[in-house]
Amino acid sequence: MSNPEPAAQPPPQVSHRGRSAAPIASSNAEGEEVPEFDSFGIIGPRGPPPLREFLDIWDVNMLRRPDEVNTPQHSTHLYASDHLIVRRGQEFQLKVTFDRPYKPSDDQFAVEFVIGGSPQYSKGTYIPVSVAKDRQSPWAGRVVDSTDNVVTVGITPAPDCIVGKWRTYVAVVTPYGIRRTRRDESRDLYVLFNAWATGDSVFLDDADEREECVLNEVGVIYHGAYDDMSERPWNFGQFDYGVLDACLFIMDKAAMPITNRGDAIKVARKASAMLNSHDDDGVLVGNWSGDYTYGVAPTSWTGSTEILLNYSSSKTPVCYAQCWVYAAVFNTFLRCLGIPARVVTNFFSAHDNDGNLKTDVILDENGRIDKHRTKDSIWNYHCWNECYMSRPDLPQGFGGWQAVDATPQETSDGMYRCGPASVQAIKHGQICFPFDAPFLFAEVNSDVVFYSRNPRDGTLDPVKVNSSHVGRMVVTKVPGQDARRDITDQYKFPEGSPEERTVLEKAEEYGCHREKATPPEADVELDMPLMEVRVGDDFELKLEFNNTSDQARTVDVYVSGNVVYYTGVTSSEFLFKTPRVILDPKKAEKQVMEVRSQDYMRKLVEQANLHFIATGKVKETGQIITSMRVVTLHTPKLSVEVSGLAKVSEEMMVTVEFTNPFKFNLEDVYVRVEGPGVMPPKYKHYSLITAGSSLTWTEGVTPRRAGPTKLMASLDCAALRQVYGQAQLTVKP
Repeated sequence: MSNPEPAAQPPPQVSHRGRSAAPIASSNAEGEEVPEFDSFGIIGPRGPPPLREFLDIWDVNMLRRPDEVNTPQHSTHLYASDHLIVRRGQEFQLKVTFDRPYKPSDDQFAVEFVIGGSPQYSKGTYIPVSVAKDRQSPWAGRVVDSTDNVVTVGITPAPDCIVGKWRTYVAVVTPYGIRRTRRDESRDLYVLFNAWATGDSVFLDDADEREECVLNEVGVIYHGAYDDMSERPWNFGQFDYGVLDACLFIMDKAAMPITNRGDAIKVARKASAMLNSHDDDGVLVGNWSGDYTYGVAPTSWTGSTEILLNYSSSKTPVCYAQCWVYAAVFNTFLRCLGIPARVVTNFFSAHDNDGNLKTDVILDENGRIDKHRTKDSIWNYHCWNECYMSRPDLPQGFGGWQAVDATPQETSDGMYRCGPASVQAIKHGQICFPFDAPFLFAEVNSDVVFYSRNPRDGTLDPVKVNSSHVGRMVVTKVPGQDARRDITDQYKFPEGSPEERTVLEKAEEYGCHREKATPPEADVELDMPLMEVRVGDDFELKLEFNNTSDQARTVDVYVSGNVVYYTGVTSSEFLFKTPRVILDPKKAEKQVMEVRSQDYMRKLVEQANLHFIATGKVKETGQIITSMRVVTLHTPKLSVEVSGLAKVSEEMMVTVEFTNPFKFNLEDVYVRVEGPGVMPPKYKHYSLITAGSSLTWTEGVTPRRAGPTKLMASLDCAALRQVYGQAQLTVKP
């Protein structure tokens, strides 16, 4: 009888021993205690003698209150935290109370800062700061004031020091050894990147941009279509209680070496992998399916706080996200750590599957789209981030804004991440520079190439090239106001300009291939004009033909209307027409098609996008004509009202109202609302909102800080997504 198979055992944990003297410190949360007494080795068997005549430390005051000197100067007054938070490369102060007045000639003391496990001076994880003139330290120290027993010390962290949570000790030198304060969590110190300090790699000279991209907690995310744009508010919440610790936890979870955490390039690249859960149990699980039974629908979130706090407490990925959620939470991470960052939206973003500069659309011999063979998709829009930093690893001139993307699309060095890629390098076609520039270059520069497929041998002939459809517009928010700003010119030169041609040739040298053939332009033009349509409306689809030739033309047209996900992937076809259009010489002609809500409403997915594509073959010349139009159906609004006096620590009321305008019921509805400094994220579930009926939700809130802010709300259910509302208010002190 054969022996049974032994049960599979998990692989044993392999020790670091024999390879390195100690494990690499990669957790900011851990760290061994520093001894209270470090002997110089001349102590007798009875231990150290009484150290009464030497300086003794009675108290260390980190001056961490908002009304004290540090936080206003370091622009960290908005953080809800029990600890001192400062920015590197800039002086902060603390007060040490001794048992007697400090005598510089006789007394020697230092303030010590320690981060992570196995702290070492040579690694920059143990920093002793002396106030003596003759002592050099990586961080500068000086006595600002000495009155009675209290010494005020000024300390300037190096502008390239490690970013994270440091432990603070005060040490006094005696002839027998060093005696220091006990570990006290209240003295822990957070050091962040500093966009205000010229020596920091994230220094940003433009004050308005800096205010927006580091200190603004509320943003606007653009979506929809480039010529019919929608916007939604988002609470980045980078100053909310617990968010900074959650951001440090993300780097711990990634086992990122502590010593790399002062490098903005490495931090941004690591986070672009950690924000998605694909290969490292990162923050967010992506889901484009429309089934969100086991989590929160991506369209339902109103801010980043709930996501980050949920991740850091559960230590498991949060469900669910799509591109703007990844970009918004990534933005929170970057701003929270002090790296200037903004969310950008690219309209008609190519997600090309084979690394060239072509998005291929395959037509059959009659000019009709072959859906089975057309694999590349163009996202209606795609959101990513830009962060601001110098790039000492690249030639001069490629610092500044860097594109980073946490949406899992392609792997880079084996992980789902993208960037940082210099926006300047993308514009100039220098796509050999790290990281992932070819992918981003293709997202804004691909050509849409229509091929006619020969059914006999399967060969493809290019019949039309549209070089201006992809990367139609790149936008972000204007600093200091809720308006949008077109930044397309930062990614590419004007369409058809000589510079653009040079850039595409340059990109080709680095392996980004495009379609070389230039099929002759057809002498019949086809256009589908813009239309604004609300969810549930019947509407007319217009096709405008223009014959520019001196002869009559006959066009056989295929018009297909599809419900699509915003990623350009088709869910279902609801309209298919095949008109024949006869055009007199030099004449124009209109075709109108009725689209009824009953045809598309039952099939709607997600963000209510309808995609119309018309392709046709001119009978006399065999030329192909095409036109595409995305219709983003407009959703009803949510009303958010505030009543009562908006004053710190005084209760006021927030009311969210919605009326169901449809002829059908809405089921399983979630309403969410939050506002920085006013209201933490809250949600309510309604099992049914019948046709024509209304809901009203009133909640008492107590603002905790003064200044202008916003309340943001969303309503979400399977039949209706992307319903938003907001209210602006200014809280009095």
